[in-house]
Amino acid sequence: MTEPMVNVPLFDIAHSRAGDKGDRLNLSLILFDQALWPWILESVTADRVKAQFSDRSPSHVERYVLPQLCAMNFVIDQVLEGGVNRSLALDRHGKTLSYHLLAIQISIPKRLAPLR
Repeated sequence: MTEPMVNVPLFDIAHSRAGDKGDRLNLSLILFDQALWPWILESVTADRVKAQFSDRSPSHVERYVLPQLCAMNFVIDQVLEGGVNRSLALDRHGKTLSYHLLAIQISIPKRLAPLR
């Protein structure tokens, strides 16, 4: 018998921070509950993040896994419209893009889902 699963957005189970260097965005993903690590590790891949940011046409996404912290770091190339000094975007640093990462939905066991 398989256990019941539910879909949750990452913002229910993790937080994120953003940074930038030129046209490169750096996003962390840090879990609130380490029990969810296996599902995050399997579900939140570089390809999944690249697909989430497809409207910004990233050239490459690299995922760095930090299992001792139950965290990941994503380096996303060419999503800041040239970076702080070149972009006309309102959020040239990409700080609000952490929320775009946290909008990804993943499937986790219902028993581990946060109460709403």
